[in-house]
Amino acid sequence: MDAHTLPVQQKTLQTHELLNQTYQVLELRSRRSPMQELISTMLSHRTTHADEVKAYNTILERFGDWEGVMNAPVEELADAVVTTRYPGQKAPQIQQTLRMIKEERGEINIDFLQDMPVEEAMAWLTRLPGVGLKTATLLLLFNFKKPVLPVDTHVFRVSQRVGLIGAKVTADKAHKLLLDMLPKDAVELFNFHKHLFWHGQRICTWYSPKCEQCVLQSICNYYQDVRAKGIDQEGM
Repeated sequence: MDAHTLPVQQKTLQTHELLNQTYQVLELRSRRSPMQELISTMLSHRTTHADEVKAYNTILERFGDWEGVMNAPVEELADAVVTTRYPGQKAPQIQQTLRMIKEERGEINIDFLQDMPVEEAMAWLTRLPGVGLKTATLLLLFNFKKPVLPVDTHVFRVSQRVGLIGAKVTADKAHKLLLDMLPKDAVELFNFHKHLFWHGQRICTWYSPKCEQCVLQSICNYYQDVRAKGIDQEGM
């Protein structure tokens, strides 16, 4: 059996092992507070990290705290996050999210998610305006060490090219498909996410992937079926 035709779960675990060796196993530490993670991730949609950080810092500089952000004129909040894509959409979503948290919890704080079962926490978060699976899983994994798997564009692209998920699988469905094939351990899932994220940024890029530098060559569908046969070079 050719390595790239391995059963999909075996290939997924081998991908995880190879990338652990390449990028080294990381300790799972919260990079920012839960509320900052929530709002920053909402701001990050189709936006560079630098512009997301600028927008986050601007809203707190202008409005002081989450209460100030919640009660600010929506046009002023949209102006504060203008460095992000779709500021006119994100501003009201952020305010609606803050209001829902305040109304349901009595304060703008989501630390209570630490003690909530995973499925319940996911359902609670994805009810919030502008919060989808990626935002919810990032928050629950990074801040509360819940065994969930965020699938961003890099994780999704690498997974499809290697052949861990099918070509017609959506990003939302990929969350569960990949999670079901991996150990239900937050540290393992964190490393799988981070390593595929880095690999997608550095090697398996959207345009002209650097296959010659890739440690996944032998198990990668794209490399074996396309790049090694020169199919992606035809007509160039």
